[in-house]
Order: sequence, then structure tokens, then C-alpha cells
Amino acid sequence: MVFSRVLRLFAVALALAAAASSSVAQVGATGGGKAGAPVASIRFGVLPLGGTVESRALWMPLLSDMSQAIGVPVSAYSVASYEELDRAIKRDEIDMAFLSAKMALDAVMQQRMKVVAQIARRPGMPMHRAVLLTRKTGVPNTLEAVLSEPERWRLARGDSRSVTGFLIPQSQLFLPRNIELETRFRGEVVGNHQATALAVANGDADVATNNTTDFERFKEQFPVEAARLHIVWESESPPGAQMVVRRAYPPEFQARLQAFLVGYGQAKGPRGDAEREVLKTLRAAYGYAPADDSALLPEALLEYQLGKQRAMAAAWVNEAAREQRLRRIEQAYKEQVDRLRAAGGAAR
Repeated sequence: MVFSRVLRLFAVALALAAAASSSVAQVGATGGGKAGAPVASIRFGVLPLGGTVESRALWMPLLSDMSQAIGVPVSAYSVASYEELDRAIKRDEIDMAFLSAKMALDAVMQQRMKVVAQIARRPGMPMHRAVLLTRKTGVPNTLEAVLSEPERWRLARGDSRSVTGFLIPQSQLFLPRNIELETRFRGEVVGNHQATALAVANGDADVATNNTTDFERFKEQFPVEAARLHIVWESESPPGAQMVVRRAYPPEFQARLQAFLVGYGQAKGPRGDAEREVLKTLRAAYGYAPADDSALLPEALLEYQLGKQRAMAAAWVNEAAREQRLRRIEQAYKEQVDRLRAAGGAAR
């Protein structure tokens, strides 16, 4: 059932991509164009969930509805890794995207993007959390076994820009125990959440970082492989992913995009029902809530704490060098907080 749904979504993706191709060609390297210029098209950056085709297919129904609502062609820019998406943003090849909090913070601090929305949550909803996966049988199959001898195990982890695949496990679990994710394990596989889960399920790795949302999707798509795995650790709630748009867009156009996202799936009747089905597929059952750059303050705090942890654990020539590094971390965090708070105040 899930596979057939992905095929149907991919068919929609192909149709919309063909319709939008001429408009994308007009935009070229400038994408949204200069501030105040009419927006000819939107290139939406798709964060990799599984394969690039699958990720694009999941997003295309919403992008098709967005295109119809705002009267501008919207195409999906799908890549295989966080690194590729990050490079595309820096080359101004992305006009809008749903990004991990880490990538969103980087894009905002570079003055390229602006936060407009995030997934809406309601009391009682299952919390999105980072997790650690191992096989149910064999070793290691407990958290204690992983932590006691990390040098024995092969790790499958997310990109360093992934909040749940790297930053949260590093900050909340491993560094407090003097275990550096990038150096203490016997070997590592770096990939998206689907790839890390498959690596452990198929015996190519012993332990994987992941998250509750993507592991639920994994169970639907790979039930046989998922049955071999279990969660041995679960984090506190991490900073959430953010919907960002090109900062150079005219303010009224940014407002139109935000209004579309916030209103999506809220209508009654058949249209609203169809949109709510799309949101469920995207793991955003209650839609999107308005947000601004201040929503990234938790991510800035996480990176500040992680930076201090690393500085305290590292070997230094002398204490003065350590203190200098800590002062730079403090200054960078202060600049981030000041900018994010100022942007949040201006938005309100």
C-alpha cells in the first residue's frame, strides 16, 4: 500500500516537473531574483528522507497545491544528502525549504533565508525525539553494551547537520560520557535516517542514530527489517525543523507563502480532507504554525552547549588556549541570540 502510494505521488511529481520546467529555466541561477522583483518560480529544497525520488514524491502534492494557490510554478529540488542541500542553498539554487534546525540556523545566519513556519503540535501528540537503534538479537542489544565498549561497534549516523542523527545524540548521550561520535567507534556509515536503520537491520552496522518520526516511516516501508530493530535510547525533545524562504523575497510574497502553509489542511470538506491526507504523509498531521527566526533559539542553545562540551573535553596546549576558545563560543552564541531575537521582534 505504501509503495503504491509513493508511485502515485511520483507520477504527480513528473507531471508537475514537466509543467514547471520552462519557468525554472527562466529563473536560472538567481531563483527568486532580486529583492522586490516579481517571483517567476520557486525551487523547493527537499531534505532527504529516503531516496531522492521518494522524498520528492512525498512533497509534490503539497508543492502542486502551493503552485495553484499562489499562481507561481513550484518545483522540487531533491538531493541525496544534507551536504548537497547545504551547497545548493549557498549557491542560491534554493528558494524555499523545510530544513533541520541546524541547517535552518546556518541559512538564517548567512542572511539567505528566513523562517516562516514550523510543524504545528497539539497537547498529547507523540514527541519527535532522537533515538539509538540496535538489533534485538546478538550484540550489542542494550545501551549499556554500546556505551561500555564503543570501539567494538560500527556506527551508522546522520550527517553532522542532522539534529537527531548527530547533534542530539552527541550532546545528550555520547559527549557527557567522553565518547566522540566521529572518532570512538570502530567504523561508521553516514547517511539519511532510512539508510542508517537499514545498515543495522542488514548487519552492515551495529548501532544507528535515528528519530521516532522517521523510524515510524521506516516500519511502514520496511516491516521485515524494522522487526529486527529496537530502540535502546530516546532523547529529550530536540529543536524542530523549520520552513524557510528566501530572505530577498518581497515581504508581501513571504506573507503569502506563510498564509498558504498555515491555512493548508484547515478547510472543511473534500479539499481540506485531501490536504490533511497530504500532511499525514509528511508527518505533519496538524499542519503548520506561523514562526519566525526566533524559533531557532533552541538550536542556537544546543550548538552553544555542544561547542562548550567539545572545548572542555579536548586536549589543549594550555588553559589559556581553552579559555580563548570558550570566549569565542560565548561571543558567537551572543551574536546568534541577538540576531534571532531581533528578527523575532521585528516579525511581531
